[in-house]
Amino acid sequence: MTAMGDAIESLRRELEDAFQNRAHLYRLMLDELESEVGHDRAVVLMSRALERRGREVAAVLFSDTPPEPEAVGRRFLSVSPDGGRMYPHEAEVTPCAMEIRVHRCPLKDAWRASNLPADRVATLCRLAGAFDKGLFEAAGVGFSNATWSEQRGGGCCWIKLEQPDQVAGG
Repeated sequence: MTAMGDAIESLRRELEDAFQNRAHLYRLMLDELESEVGHDRAVVLMSRALERRGREVAAVLFSDTPPEPEAVGRRFLSVSPDGGRMYPHEAEVTPCAMEIRVHRCPLKDAWRASNLPADRVATLCRLAGAFDKGLFEAAGVGFSNATWSEQRGGGCCWIKLEQPDQVAGG
């Protein structure tokens, strides 16, 4: 391998390690919050903080993006780490929506590698999805997602972006 190739592989490993570290921070924060305030309140607090961070990121990421599902979805995918390799996905665009099915998530991989029970992994995936909720709703599009669960299977997050007036109940 060339020096450049070695450097790229090293950066990929470092990026993967950083995302795994993020996963373990989520896990440990949930554990600590649960011990202090109980499971339900811990989930509410973490969700609120992660949604808030999603909104902060959206203010920069989507500052020049029209609030249209395809534009927002494509902008989101354009900054996917390692050119999309870290979060391989498929995307489908219709006239009023964009659906993104993520096949792999380094956060979920870290939780599963830690041998956490499937229901705990599903809870952590839902919490991680709160960031996406804040991100996409702040971008001005309708957002729904189905995060991973053992019952659903199928990779990782399934994200749907819609025109706000197309969202059920919207």
